[in-house]
Amino acid sequence: MEKVVGSRSFGEDVFQAMLTLERRRAERSGQPFALMLLSAPAMNGSAGKLLHRVLGIVAKNSRETDLVGWYNTGTVLGIIFTQIAPDAASVERIIREKISSALQKELGKDTAKSVVISVHLFPEDWNKSDSGWVADSKLYSDLDRKVPRKRFSQGMKRAMDIVGSAALLTLLAPVFAIIAVIVKLTSDGPVLFEQERMGQFAARFKCLKFRTMFTNCDAKIHQAYVQQFIAGIVADQNGNPPEKTVYKIVNDPRITPVGRFLRKTSLDELPQLWNVLIGEMSLVGPRPPVPYEFEIYEHWHRRRVFELKPGVTGLWQVSGRSRTKFDDMVRLDLRYSQTWSLWLDIKILLATPRAAFMGTGAY
Repeated sequence: MEKVVGSRSFGEDVFQAMLTLERRRAERSGQPFALMLLSAPAMNGSAGKLLHRVLGIVAKNSRETDLVGWYNTGTVLGIIFTQIAPDAASVERIIREKISSALQKELGKDTAKSVVISVHLFPEDWNKSDSGWVADSKLYSDLDRKVPRKRFSQGMKRAMDIVGSAALLTLLAPVFAIIAVIVKLTSDGPVLFEQERMGQFAARFKCLKFRTMFTNCDAKIHQAYVQQFIAGIVADQNGNPPEKTVYKIVNDPRITPVGRFLRKTSLDELPQLWNVLIGEMSLVGPRPPVPYEFEIYEHWHRRRVFELKPGVTGLWQVSGRSRTKFDDMVRLDLRYSQTWSLWLDIKILLATPRAAFMGTGAY
């Protein structure tokens, strides 16, 4: 374990671990915290010396419960203000003024101006009307820090996505053509259906599927069902309690006869191979949610979106598909995130055809 730097500050590895733990705590408790970052980019070679002085100043001017240390060793300092008041705007103003005043007092106004301060609040307020909103990556630096350690494996995963999706798009071209013709001949409307979904860090993208519904269907039916299902208050048409209710609507009247078969076998999701090829999705990963689903996620649910690129198939699809309760589905996604390896991806890919064509739990 890395030792603390000084009496009240931590080295980078410890501080980053503290940030991750604080985020996990806030996800469950709903109690917000603030991450303040301080850097001196204009100081060039002397930035490290200045920030070491800043480190001592902020350590003296923070609470005993706050966590102070190196966000990036020698270049960026961090302070985690734990258990702050829910009024984020006022808290940000107060802590910014407090640290700025302390720096001006100790360093002088001119030198203090060289220190750049940014404040990042957690949990974040998701703006559903802003299609360009993405999660603040500064709060999830632990995800970036994993990449150097697994750079080869991550590169291999992306290479597998590119080669696999390109090969399948080529080999399955006749299947694509047959499905497209059948969809076009059996119901009015386009062959492909584009739906806005949430990718990693909640970046939105257009997810492709073969159209399985009649045109001009009311999406509010599915929206209401999914939101009630996530909340655990929905029962299906047969009166089953929530724990036995499936994720998708059974006998959905909006689905065409051909669409029912495509959904049962998951053939409707084949166009998502294009999303994989262009980097919006992976062959293996969590199912990408729609915005109205993400809107009512609890904070710990959001980890399944933030931590991983969404996939065409995943652990929950081969473990239970729509039979899995929502919280259990999230736990499976998080388990995949925590235990990810190339071999796990390969095992899931090998198990997917059987899960798809057995059709168990698919609607």
